[in-house]
Amino acid sequence: MESGATTIEGLPMIQTALNRNGMIVAMFLGLSCLCVSCGRGGGDSAVTGVDPQVTARGTVEVTARLTEIPEGAIFERELYDYTTILKYTVLRVHRGKVQGETIYVGHYNPFKRRSEASDQRVKDIGGDLSRFQAGQVHRMALEAPIDDYFMGGIVNKYFGQSTEPIYWAVWTNLAGE
Repeated sequence: MESGATTIEGLPMIQTALNRNGMIVAMFLGLSCLCVSCGRGGGDSAVTGVDPQVTARGTVEVTARLTEIPEGAIFERELYDYTTILKYTVLRVHRGKVQGETIYVGHYNPFKRRSEASDQRVKDIGGDLSRFQAGQVHRMALEAPIDDYFMGGIVNKYFGQSTEPIYWAVWTNLAGE
């Protein structure tokens, strides 16, 4: 070893400092990658709302933005199962056809998670949406008209505002906010 070089446990001081700094940099980069990947969500489904159910059910499949939730359209009554009509702006049609950029969609038991909304009367509905919020983007599998698929209480705050068909939501996934 050269004279004047300081050592710690037999290693030159400069090499020890580089190893320590290198370890800190490596730990920082590793944690940064972990944070970025955690913030990304659960893959393609979390971003686009695509899953085997939404792409196979219904005759119409759209990605649409929930325009608003009218006051009183969603309420929790465990003993009263109902469908509420919500207004959407269509962003993309994946299958089938819709008339216009604005559609009205009926959601059964809207106060429940879509994965828990089905019951004895209405069995074949679902999705990954936890709760409805205005501005959310939903990927939905739909049927039309709603009267062919649901007979029961309907809360329609848009009654008389459109002559277009009202769609029945078969599957609803969150596709963005």
